[in-house]
Amino acid sequence: MGKGTGKVVLAYSGGLDTSVAIRWINEKYNLDVIAVTVDVGNEKDFEVVRQKALRTGAIQAFIADVKDQFVGEFVFPSLQAGTLYQNVYPLATALARPLISKVLVDYARKEGASHVAHGCTGKGNDQVRFDVSIQALAPDLKIIAPVREWRMTRDDEIRYAQEHKIPVPVTAASPYSVDANLWGRSIEAGVLEDPWNEPPEEAYAWTINPRFAPEEPTYVTIEFERGVPVALGDDPETTQRLDGVTLVSRLNELGGAHGVGRIDHVEDRLVGIKSREVYEAPAAIVLHAAHSALETLTLSREQRRFKEIVATEMAQLIYDGRMFSGHFRDLSYYVASTQRSVTGTVRMRLLKGQAVAVGRRSPQSLYDFSLATYETGDQFDHSAAEAFIKLFSQGLRTQARVQLGAGSSQEIRRLVAPSIDEEAH
Repeated sequence: MGKGTGKVVLAYSGGLDTSVAIRWINEKYNLDVIAVTVDVGNEKDFEVVRQKALRTGAIQAFIADVKDQFVGEFVFPSLQAGTLYQNVYPLATALARPLISKVLVDYARKEGASHVAHGCTGKGNDQVRFDVSIQALAPDLKIIAPVREWRMTRDDEIRYAQEHKIPVPVTAASPYSVDANLWGRSIEAGVLEDPWNEPPEEAYAWTINPRFAPEEPTYVTIEFERGVPVALGDDPETTQRLDGVTLVSRLNELGGAHGVGRIDHVEDRLVGIKSREVYEAPAAIVLHAAHSALETLTLSREQRRFKEIVATEMAQLIYDGRMFSGHFRDLSYYVASTQRSVTGTVRMRLLKGQAVAVGRRSPQSLYDFSLATYETGDQFDHSAAEAFIKLFSQGLRTQARVQLGAGSSQEIRRLVAPSIDEEAH
């Protein structure tokens, strides 16, 4: 390939799409390609990937290890917020894309590139996440999306690779499209595109089938400081402080060994289509359950109720690729404030695909045994209850008497099971 007139930084995975993209970008745009492979826990031999980029025509190839940053600045803040898209998806891929975008921009600045490129298709969520994040961080950089632009089929790409002697793996290809990082693994395409089909076992790589998981549970104790997990152990006396990457990795192994973390979900994509998605996220499932259990002790009812609203909003922003927005920043400040008291220990039971909190304690717990107990030592003022209920129900009793036909069994039936036809009249 000839020398181009400028530089482009390409998010390079080493797969078919991005391998072919190096040559294609050089030919179509006359740009020299700098390949950047971002390590967010993808479990690959990255030096092999780097050398492959150079053999395929990149003028430079870099590996950016950002696992610590990914966990500390993206994963754990998401955990603190409790963000689960549509109440099930821990947002593993969605959380990684803004960080990868930032890495691309940083390399573009460092290497004097005028363009950045990614290998996303034209109907997925990731194209939006990359484009929006890059535009927010560096509006002057131009974005190239070869797969979206060329509209080649997989066979077209293989043929192009063969014509240009580009080494790509084309044998024993997986029927699935897979993306993985420390926080989770996503699997789509193939037989999964029919939501009636049960995911075959071959689709899973991190989790054992719960049917074949051990009959005896594993108990794991997790310590949190201000909503961030900092230590693991078999019991409170043996917990060991760990860095975030190690802690998440260990929970992926522990949870996966018990079949914890399988998610089968029909998801509403940002681009307006429904997509059947299968995920494996053992550590995410365990930590979200543990964190939520600790919050039941340390947050007030009002905080928990409103924080659920904030979590839903933040999950949507993460999914939509809008983490670098002012709205997301402002919500993050609220979440950080709520986590000041979320310090304590949670005991989780892992068994047959389930991660259940079976114990929780905190030095800042709002749980008062003397008020909660029904046994000896009860200090709750029972005599205050009658007057409280009278005041609490005052407005309802007035409306029932004036508007709702208090005492009429027919009106009561209409209150609890109104007919649409009746409402229309």
